[in-house]
Amino acid sequence: MPFYCQRCGAGLPPSARFCSNCGNVVTAAPPPPGRPLVRPIVGRQIAGVCIGVAQANGWDVTMVRILTVVGCLFTSGLVGVAYLAGWIGIPEEPIAVPGYPPNVPTYPPNTPGGYPPSV
Repeated sequence: MPFYCQRCGAGLPPSARFCSNCGNVVTAAPPPPGRPLVRPIVGRQIAGVCIGVAQANGWDVTMVRILTVVGCLFTSGLVGVAYLAGWIGIPEEPIAVPGYPPNVPTYPPNTPGGYPPSV
């Protein structure tokens, strides 16, 4: 993925901290666009941590669940503690409600009249 200076547009290596052309301080590149880490409502088995991690990284959810169980057994519960931390720390997916927010007219309305509008 090419990396460019925001001021002059010069191509830069990913490890650059300053632009070699203009001397501008180079900020870190934003993360690639993808699905955010959330616990989905649909498809959960227990808390939705495994499906959330799988969807955020593009992995198979079945493999993540199997690795979680195996990891919990072989690490004396350390992965189970991490699962609980994910349950607490990863936010739930927001519920999409059709028609929300409602189409509320702005006041004062564009047509002649007062506030509140007369019916």
